[in-house]
Amino acid sequence: MTVTLTQPRRRSEATYTGLRCRECGHPYEATAHHVCSEVCFGPLEVVYDMERIKARVSRAAIEAGPLSIWRYRDFLPVDHDPIDVGTGLTPLLRANRLARRLGLKRLYIKNDGVNMPTLSFKDRVVSVALTRARELGFTTVSCASTGNLANSTAAIASHAGMRCCVFIPADLEAGKVLGTLVYNPTLMAVEGNYDQVNRLCCEVANSHGWGFVNINLRPYYSEGSKTLAFEVAEQLGWRLPDHVVAPLASGSLYTKICKGFREFVEAGLVEEKPIRFSGAQAEGCSPIAQAFDAGRDFIAPVKPDTIAKSIAIGNPADGLYALDVARQSGGSITAVSDAEIVSAIKLLAETEGIFTETAGGTTIAVLKKLAESGKIHPDETTVAYITGNGLKTAEAVNDVVGAPFRIDARLDSFNQAWAKASGQTTAGTSPAT
Repeated sequence: MTVTLTQPRRRSEATYTGLRCRECGHPYEATAHHVCSEVCFGPLEVVYDMERIKARVSRAAIEAGPLSIWRYRDFLPVDHDPIDVGTGLTPLLRANRLARRLGLKRLYIKNDGVNMPTLSFKDRVVSVALTRARELGFTTVSCASTGNLANSTAAIASHAGMRCCVFIPADLEAGKVLGTLVYNPTLMAVEGNYDQVNRLCCEVANSHGWGFVNINLRPYYSEGSKTLAFEVAEQLGWRLPDHVVAPLASGSLYTKICKGFREFVEAGLVEEKPIRFSGAQAEGCSPIAQAFDAGRDFIAPVKPDTIAKSIAIGNPADGLYALDVARQSGGSITAVSDAEIVSAIKLLAETEGIFTETAGGTTIAVLKKLAESGKIHPDETTVAYITGNGLKTAEAVNDVVGAPFRIDARLDSFNQAWAKASGQTTAGTSPAT
């Protein structure tokens, strides 16, 4: 669908020039349009004037920029002042204890579980999408979501003063439902899985003319994920990693991280080097991993059945492009069981003090599997992307984290419990610390 609204006059310093079909290359104006409706129905992506970008950007200029994703504004499709809610610049943590457990030497965790304002990487893509929506004249915005996107769209729309109606599957985790409702959007809980929700949203977009961040605004929305690559390169001292492990849902995040590294190379900000890209899926919804394992050049849709609901997309829009990235980079796409996901959530928490949601558990479980099988060289600089906070999916670990010791408000009661916790058998004995 094409939505034509009155656009404000383009700023002369804007670095993007329009849209283009990823399949046939047919050009389009930078409107609210996401498929090649005139030729092949392929997906559209943003086109940039890289020469203009190269003439304007430098390491020093970026380092002096805002403490948010908007320090990379020249690489993003906006004309005017952005909606800046402090999104981005999340920690890149050297994960030494986890690395030792896995037999690795240089492992980093990019932790978007502490992103602002809603504790997931979706704050990046929504900040870009709603900025562009405002420029295109939309006053009502929406999305189809597995949870995190609903949180982010509702929060940032609230900040921007935009009307918001979001759609989710009715069986989402309670934390994600509450994390949307608190911003007072209109929330539609649909009886069906994400793919059914998405089909409904396409009909609503066609009939109501709203700005759907992951439908008619998708070309702009997806560009926000590139900032996960930009930040990692900057935080590594303007160097690229050797290996990336990231979760796969639609495949957009994974492919845009690759695009972000490539654009930094093209702009002369980092030295080019090979990067292997490995993707992570849950066995209960692994259409891309199944295609990778089978050597297929097509994605067979599946019906999701996994605790990793935030990446449970059975018919991934960018699945073929994710396959290309994995194969061309010498990486892989791997699926893990729900039990492995839960175990990996605990592993990351116990070793690095990071509580991730189930999507992050999927990433760490795949990281572990790759390390144990020798598919990550111990000397590689490896970055694992954590995309959301564990407080949103606490149900996943409720039954495996134990329980507190209930004690009386007396020293002897504490000593008895401490001895038990420390494996002691004699009450009152001071346990080894």
